[in-house]
Amino acid sequence: MGIADFITLANGLLGVAAILFIILAVEELQNPYFADGVNTTYIWGSMTCILLSVVGDIIDGPIARKYSKRKLLGGTLDVMSDCVSFCVAPALLMFVMFGRWGEASPAWTISLAIAACWVIVTGMLRLARFQYEEASDKIYFHGLASPGNAMVLITFAALIWLQPATGFGPDVSTECIFCFEPSSSSVEKPYFDFIILPVMFISGGLMIADRKLPKNKSGWPMRISGIQLLSILGGTLLSWIHATEYGIDLGDTRPQFILYLISGILLSFYIITGPKQSAAQQLKESE
Repeated sequence: MGIADFITLANGLLGVAAILFIILAVEELQNPYFADGVNTTYIWGSMTCILLSVVGDIIDGPIARKYSKRKLLGGTLDVMSDCVSFCVAPALLMFVMFGRWGEASPAWTISLAIAACWVIVTGMLRLARFQYEEASDKIYFHGLASPGNAMVLITFAALIWLQPATGFGPDVSTECIFCFEPSSSSVEKPYFDFIILPVMFISGGLMIADRKLPKNKSGWPMRISGIQLLSILGGTLLSWIHATEYGIDLGDTRPQFILYLISGILLSFYIITGPKQSAAQQLKESE
């Protein structure tokens, strides 16, 4: 084993930590203070673990190429780690965040469960194809990479959750978002939580599509990718820092919302313009 293999194992454990945070968030349903919802502190903690795993996934490749003399384990370990951190953990996170805390109709719960299974299955298929094609030697991905899937889901899930703080939609009369106190008779929920279903289906579909998306390993594409990653990581860390036992103060959510919005715009730009960027990179390589 080389140093890159240990980083890959750590990435997988970060995915496990994300799942453990999700379990802790749901466990609070047994607490009367959280009778109507989940503990948001653990939700942001789960997102942070997934994003730290993205960072680890980015750096383990260059480290493996530079320092690892034997590469027998790297590819297999990477696929297993990515499946946990970027497929299973984000899918479970979406199910918990938008499960409407036991108040949803069976149709919504079943639909959300199907979407979660779709993300996991398409993620497994995408990773299997990546391993079979030995795509690490190409300058582009076939389909959306599994870390990209995780960032798409986290970005849009966070935008939906933080949206009430923007003032767009019904008036928010409570002092904080998702404040669950024993005296509360109602719970503020995301106004547009239904949007997460098409996002999950589209993200999963992109993972198994033949769409060519560049790896962005140099130049301005790499710098834009860096800005996107810093935006989503910064928004998540700020949300976790400002989270209280019962929610996030409304006045503290606007910077995070803007950071997630930047992440969403850059991710959309990458997916929409990806084939053209890949073609341009191929042409440059051929010259």
